[in-house]
Amino acid sequence: MVSRYIDDLRGFINTALDEATQFDVNCPVRLREAIRYSLLASGKRLRPILVLTACELCGGNSQKAISAACAVEMIHAYSLIHDDLPAMDNDDLRRGLPTCHKKFDESTAILAGDALLALAFEMLGNLTPLELAGRCCKELAVAAGPCQLVGGQMDDIYRNDFPESGNIQIIEHIHRRKTGALIRTSLRLGSFVAGASEEQQIALNEFGTHFGLAFQITDDLLDVLGNEQTVGKRLRKDTENDKWSYPRFLGVDGARREAEQTLKLAEHSLEFFRNDNIIRNNNLAQNDNLALETLYSMVKHLAKREK
Repeated sequence: MVSRYIDDLRGFINTALDEATQFDVNCPVRLREAIRYSLLASGKRLRPILVLTACELCGGNSQKAISAACAVEMIHAYSLIHDDLPAMDNDDLRRGLPTCHKKFDESTAILAGDALLALAFEMLGNLTPLELAGRCCKELAVAAGPCQLVGGQMDDIYRNDFPESGNIQIIEHIHRRKTGALIRTSLRLGSFVAGASEEQQIALNEFGTHFGLAFQITDDLLDVLGNEQTVGKRLRKDTENDKWSYPRFLGVDGARREAEQTLKLAEHSLEFFRNDNIIRNNNLAQNDNLALETLYSMVKHLAKREK
């Protein structure tokens, strides 16, 4: 049931992303192709699925959250396009395909990322009432901005500017912003659309904080242990580029233990909803149960992640 639920959400998201990028004649053809190439490429759709799942978990209708779901995926896609550029991580493979600047060119890739960044906030403008749209715009802007996603990326690039030679606390500080902020905000946006209680928002924020960090730790492990064909991108980059990572400072076994501990904290955060659902209604709607079980399954899947 959970697998089908996720597949249904993914299909809903893919259709919405396709419709959102059917631009009129004012969008140059090459730009349109680059945007759709990067945005519609096969992917997990983790962040938009978190938006829709959080919405339903808090008693909302996921169809009302689809604009927010598309917005976070557009921010994610823009960040990947720019991260892959030669001036950043200099990657030539993403999701098993040539990166945007390899498929097209650097100028087109930069502009495709810029366009997706703007389009994300256009999508949030579709939310009603306007107060909700404004709240979601601010939330996503903060997550994608200079103190979170972009700030984390900047610190990752200029890590040698830190006075220390690198430690786990600094790496965690980078990861919680570079990767964790958008994951945490995905859950928060879903809760906003649902009109969630303060207690529900706090529990989701806690879950997102732990889950987002665990996601990046497992990503660090994949770079060391993963299969390039399965993962769909070039691996062993952290070692080649002398980047800071959990395996570098804790070793592979230590990084695995850190991921396991962080995932346990994420799972524990979900117990609030198990209890909250029992209190709210002993005869829960099917999607309430499925949304909660989906988040539990994501935790278990992340513990044995292969891509």
